[in-house]
This record gives sequence, structure tokens and C-alpha cells, in this order.
Amino acid sequence: MQLSTLTLATWTGLLATPLLIALGQVLFKLTSQSIGTFSAGSLMMLAINPVFIAALALYGFGTVVWIYVLRSVPLTIAYSFMGLTFCFVPLLAQIFFGEPLHMRYLIGTLLILAGLVTIHV
Repeated sequence: MQLSTLTLATWTGLLATPLLIALGQVLFKLTSQSIGTFSAGSLMMLAINPVFIAALALYGFGTVVWIYVLRSVPLTIAYSFMGLTFCFVPLLAQIFFGEPLHMRYLIGTLLILAGLVTIHV
């Protein structure tokens, strides 16, 4: 299968799924900052935490998008795009939490993108 033959919707799904997973990770981090110590009570509060529920909803929606993508693309092609989460999560962590990005991040991102190109060209 040639990537050039994919529809815009499939391309959107290939890129949106890792982005949705990365956004879910940001929401999980936000949730972790608000739950306090690990206890039965904090687990109950977690169950009604709107940020946690939003994170689960993003993961759920990402899964539905992923299923759509897998209808159109072989798993061996589609799964390589999940490596983009390793690019998106640090970038979002920098934006939302001010976590530093180092040259290693840029090099790693370039290697992941080079890997995608190598696999799919």
C-alpha cells in the first residue's frame, strides 16, 4: 500500500490518533496534580474528576479514530505513526507545564520522522 493513495480522512486519523493520546497524557498529568495521596477516597474522587473523565474520553475517541484508520491501512503501516506520540507528548508538556525541551528532544524527533520516512518511502 502506498501512503500517497490514502484519503485525507485516513491521513487525518493517522496523525490525530497519536495527538489525541498525547493530549490524554497531558490531562492525566493534570489529574495527577490534583488527586493527593493514593487511598480509597482519592480513587473515588478520581472517578468523578472531570479532567480524568476528559482524558478517558480523549483516549476513547482516539481508539474509535484508530479503528477507522485500521479499516483502511495495514497495521504494520499504521502502527509506525504511533511513534509520533513520542514527539507530541514532550512538546505538549513544554506548552502546558513548562517542562524543558533539550536538543535530545529535537534529535529524537528528527530520528522518529526519519524512521517514518524510511519505513514508508
